[in-house]
Amino acid sequence: MQTDFMSSGQSWYETGIAAPPECPALAGEHRCDVVVVGGGFTGLSAAFHLAAAGVGVVVLEERRFGAGASGRNGGQLGTGQRQWVEELEKTYGFERAKALFDLAESAKPYFMDFARTAGIDMEYRSGQMSLVHKPRLLDSYRRHVDAMRRYGYEHLHFMEHDETAARLGSKRYFGGLRDMGTGHIHPLKLVLGTARAADEAGAKLYENTRVVSIEGEEGAIRVKTAHGAVTATRALIATNGYGGALEPMSAARVLPIRSFIGATEPLAADSAILRGGEAVDDSRFVVRYFRKSADNRLLFGGSEAYGHGAADMEAPLRKQMLEIYPELENIRFTHIWGGTLGITVQRLPFVRDVRRGVTFCGGYSGHGVLLSHFFGRLYAEALSGRPDRLAVMKELKISRFPGGILRSSLLFAAMHWFALRDRF
Repeated sequence: MQTDFMSSGQSWYETGIAAPPECPALAGEHRCDVVVVGGGFTGLSAAFHLAAAGVGVVVLEERRFGAGASGRNGGQLGTGQRQWVEELEKTYGFERAKALFDLAESAKPYFMDFARTAGIDMEYRSGQMSLVHKPRLLDSYRRHVDAMRRYGYEHLHFMEHDETAARLGSKRYFGGLRDMGTGHIHPLKLVLGTARAADEAGAKLYENTRVVSIEGEEGAIRVKTAHGAVTATRALIATNGYGGALEPMSAARVLPIRSFIGATEPLAADSAILRGGEAVDDSRFVVRYFRKSADNRLLFGGSEAYGHGAADMEAPLRKQMLEIYPELENIRFTHIWGGTLGITVQRLPFVRDVRRGVTFCGGYSGHGVLLSHFFGRLYAEALSGRPDRLAVMKELKISRFPGGILRSSLLFAAMHWFALRDRF
């Protein structure tokens, strides 16, 4: 595999996958119906569905497809929105909270059907556990099971300490939830499979193409790149945490943070760790997330490492892993990699028509494996004259991050503060 296929450390996901043929960089002047900036789940999904409907679409990716968060994440789908329904209901009331929850749940059957139809083996495995690291949180997790039943979701089960320990293979957590209505995947296989499907449907795909500006409005949008330009009727910005200052409204509301994952060498065949194959996340603000791979490795992730590179991450990741599984003291990490995700203040996606004819979809806040691919489909639906199911997302109250030019420094301090709060 080419060494430049990914950045911030080679991921375990790359092993066993041949690097796809490199798409050309865009040069010269081009015209299309829709130009998509960003070649991750959202952008490639939108491109596939638009092209399949006969819409002329161009996708511009700054690096290689899969080089961003879509190809490097923890692979956990989750359930509903990132905010629990109880919190959504406090802000928006039951009806709107139910609409938000139902929209997110609609992503699950879509997700499975798309992979099946496109012939993508994304290595789906069912089951996710959300675990409690402080006893005082147990009651809220118990109540959450009942709240989810009010929303029609029957796949949650509360686990007391003993069941949690048996399923996890560790006594580190006090209890938690087991969700058998969701699961986890191999994300790189999905993003590369989506790129292939978009190409076969007729989308024009360009890699190693940096966008430097987006000008104009609907009917005459001009996206300039380092060596060319695309003129289009409409534009989708699907950069998530990689957009920088390209578009000011989203830049003020979507903040990039770094997250890192380590893959161990294969565990012993008789290991008690995650015998049921579930993925795990926990109740920390600076969440820890982990699961086993198809070849029995532990993929262990955490985002407490804001501001560091992959080379600096082995000691922090090992420390966090050994707090849960001290018996892995002598096991080594074979891969450590990082990626950038986009978060919002409310931990809900930021979806807006940032100007006439230009839409931004991003800020998935760690919940993007489930939502981002589906939102690409919904964007394409709306452009083809079908009901705009993204309208409920566009109405969400997503605040600007405070601090202006100092906001990255403020986030660094805040992340460390929350990491301390998680511990004590």
